[in-house]
Amino acid sequence: MKYKKKLIEVALPLESINTASIREKSIRHGHPSTLHLWWARRPLASARAVIFAQMVDDPSEHPDIFKTEKAQDKERQRLFRIIENLIKWESTNDEHVLGQARDEILQSWRYTCAENADHPEALTLFNRNTLPEFHDPFCGGGALPLEAQRLGLNSYASDLNPVAVVINKAMIEIPPKFYGMPPVNIIAQNQKQKMDVTWHGAQGMADDVRYYGQLIKDEAEKKIGYLYPKISVTDSIVKDRPDLGKYLGRELTVISWLWARTVKSPDPAYSGIEVPLVSNFMISSSSGKEVFVDPVITGNDYKFTIKTGKPADSVEASKGTSAGKRSGFICLMSGTPIPYDYIRKEGAAGRMGQRLMAVVAEGDRGRVYLEPTPEMECLNHELSNYWSPDTPLHGKCRVNVSNYGFNEYGDLFTPRQLLALTTFSDLIKDVTIRVKSDAIASGIPDDEKSNLAGVGATAYANAISTYLSFAVDKCSDYWSSICSWNGVGQKMRNTFGRQAIPMVWDFAEANPMCSSSGNWMAMVDWTWKALETLPAIGKGYANQADAQTQTISAGKLISTDPPYYDNIGYADLSDFFYVWLRHNLKSIYPELFSTLAVPKAEELVATPYRHASKQDAEEFFLDGMTEAMHRLAEQAHPAFPVTIYYAFKQAESNSVDGTTNTGWDTFLEAVIKAGFSISGTWPMRTEMGARMIGSGANALASSIVLVCRKRAADSKIATRREFVAALKDELPSALLHLQAGNIAPVDLAQAAIGPGMGVYTRFSSVMDAEGQPLSVRAALALINQTLDEALAEQEGDFDVESRWALTWFEQNGFSDGEYGVAEQLSKSKNTAIQTLVHAGFLASKGGKVRLLRPIELAENWDPTSIAGITVWESVHHLIRVLEESGEAEAAQLVSKLGPAAETARELCYRLYTLCERKKRASEAMSYNALVQSWPEISRLAMDKPAVQRPLQDDFFSQE
Repeated sequence: MKYKKKLIEVALPLESINTASIREKSIRHGHPSTLHLWWARRPLASARAVIFAQMVDDPSEHPDIFKTEKAQDKERQRLFRIIENLIKWESTNDEHVLGQARDEILQSWRYTCAENADHPEALTLFNRNTLPEFHDPFCGGGALPLEAQRLGLNSYASDLNPVAVVINKAMIEIPPKFYGMPPVNIIAQNQKQKMDVTWHGAQGMADDVRYYGQLIKDEAEKKIGYLYPKISVTDSIVKDRPDLGKYLGRELTVISWLWARTVKSPDPAYSGIEVPLVSNFMISSSSGKEVFVDPVITGNDYKFTIKTGKPADSVEASKGTSAGKRSGFICLMSGTPIPYDYIRKEGAAGRMGQRLMAVVAEGDRGRVYLEPTPEMECLNHELSNYWSPDTPLHGKCRVNVSNYGFNEYGDLFTPRQLLALTTFSDLIKDVTIRVKSDAIASGIPDDEKSNLAGVGATAYANAISTYLSFAVDKCSDYWSSICSWNGVGQKMRNTFGRQAIPMVWDFAEANPMCSSSGNWMAMVDWTWKALETLPAIGKGYANQADAQTQTISAGKLISTDPPYYDNIGYADLSDFFYVWLRHNLKSIYPELFSTLAVPKAEELVATPYRHASKQDAEEFFLDGMTEAMHRLAEQAHPAFPVTIYYAFKQAESNSVDGTTNTGWDTFLEAVIKAGFSISGTWPMRTEMGARMIGSGANALASSIVLVCRKRAADSKIATRREFVAALKDELPSALLHLQAGNIAPVDLAQAAIGPGMGVYTRFSSVMDAEGQPLSVRAALALINQTLDEALAEQEGDFDVESRWALTWFEQNGFSDGEYGVAEQLSKSKNTAIQTLVHAGFLASKGGKVRLLRPIELAENWDPTSIAGITVWESVHHLIRVLEESGEAEAAQLVSKLGPAAETARELCYRLYTLCERKKRASEAMSYNALVQSWPEISRLAMDKPAVQRPLQDDFFSQE
């Protein structure tokens, strides 16, 4: 087998990928992630870039075409430009951009096929006319299989989790079956007769989802619309609330009901009264639009009134009846403490109730908050004819709700919410029959009477039913009693504000029939808008399979995003949606929904509650992940590396080997034990600050993409000495490649793990001085040490003044230091203090010396008028100009610096490393920002004519 090193094994435009990935997180309408909620979904930009770079040859593998390193780098930069265009959100369905990428993939593939024409399995593995197929054995939210399909590959997705499988069916399997098909609904059919309309991709299906979704809403309104009445603004209301005068006599649409949970007061004097548990009485905290609930006690009862403006005691209002996070609540009637133990007992006994606090209606230009009425209060009680899921809560879905009597999924919903979800679910079944009838009427054959299994009228009706069932799932996320009210944004918060189901004391109930957040049609709109952007090309297959035993990967390109040690319990969380999907889709996918809940025992996460101890959970994860990775190593197409995402958490502990992370070390060990050699690690910052796991927690910091190949069967055992020698020999050149790719300094250490682990995993094992295998953690420490040495060696490229400044900066930063120490250091570096002062970056006064901060440097600095400028001053003047005036002005300075600018960029890496070690965060950010801005600065500088700088005089200079 002959294979060529792929682009991803050498270099990537990492900063561009990171920027596009982070930007994508803010894109909502039309993004595939809005089809159905999934936790920790990879951005399309990073998925697309990784798969492209995984399939395209690095230019160094074609020395006959690119004969010099300069030519290879130029070609590499051309490929980078293709990636940078490819990952833009605007290019998601741009056929010109996608076509360029597909052509590059095909060209590299044909080179590979030509080289392996004599391979024993050439007909199956190396058919130059057929690209290899793709497989993701941990498909989750489906970003990777979707982007493989978009790049022209037939795509396979598998997962143990049925929710993940049905999401992938909806993304990659169903749309291609009905590519370009017009909608079947009667309105579209009538329009078809009047005008010639062309439908691309899944646009026709999307139109049908919208149409039949509206049909369901209309029918639901007939059945249960009376449960969601409008509220009348009467004279008595306006009397107490003059601000509502303009609404007098009008009926306003209710968008939400705000409820407080209640328990009977523990005070014997008020033992029969249900008192509210409220975390916040402020229901609108927008500046100038403050509204709060003001409870009024009358004898042995109380009522909730609504007041506008800031409350007299805003602190008390924002606390509600809470006595503090750990203290429970206080009785509204008597002030008696209500500890959590008491609340738990009441909840477990089924004695927790709820009381309506406020009604939120739609006003002319904003929200209108009204006091609850007895009629509104009664609408949520004594309802029947609804289905309630009795599946038990597990793991992170229990968190603390089970302490209060919430043990089944049905307990998370009010009776009115359950009736609404049941009604919409039942109507989906009814409308499926209507879709099939309309499909046959529009000319689609009945597949039950023909050989069109999977693509006829029944299959089409089932497909529309699948997408509408997704809308029900999205509604369940907004129609539970775990939803809260956002007083700042004045809108609903959904159930999964984070990856758990925590208790919510004062909750918000949405109106399914209105046009505000959380309503049925809003969820239908999210669904069809996501559907119409799917590529719907080639073929896609989604199957339920355990990654430890699956055989789907055989001969396929593999990129996957496995579970992250103990971070997310996908199976536990997925049950929330599974119970509704099973209710709606069991007849369509009987094998997929054959179990009462999502399979959990085999799920590869280190969840302690499923095992006897934390150690047992870790062993389960390591053994299972090793087996899963082993199957990939054995089955993957031999021409391509395997790429594996790992969501890297912040450090868990400090040890003799430095800062460590148990999940990361354990996962790397599993990959290596499986027989993989690691040839690259790319840190991709795909997580936003406002991610599901809240800020301040030990949250996901970035995703590391590991690039792996099967380790050679004849790999030898090495000593620790041989391993270190190989590191020192190979890591410096790999470092230069990474820096040439403009990797950000903040990402350098993680990216350097790739070539470092490439050396470590090249050997069957590495033995320490005592004859014991060198651990992954110890290997990582040696890689970091060698990286630091390689960066230090680059100092030889800098002038003596800059080398002095580096050494001084490491010890003192920009703080004062003793003149005598500085003078001694200058002699060892073969320079002088006065030379440094004359260079303009050092201050010397009163026996002290100090490096000048960028902001202190001379603003009129012009390198074209100075002979012998230093790298140090170039870097810091560039930072000064970038921070004060932006990239355009920095580009002018780069133009004046000429070739010296590249050396300045190299110095930034060394300076960032020093700052990180010394915990100088602000300086580190400046050096990192300069490197991150470098591509744009360089582009702008190229548009300007080069400026000739005077050279420093030497012995041979002539006047």
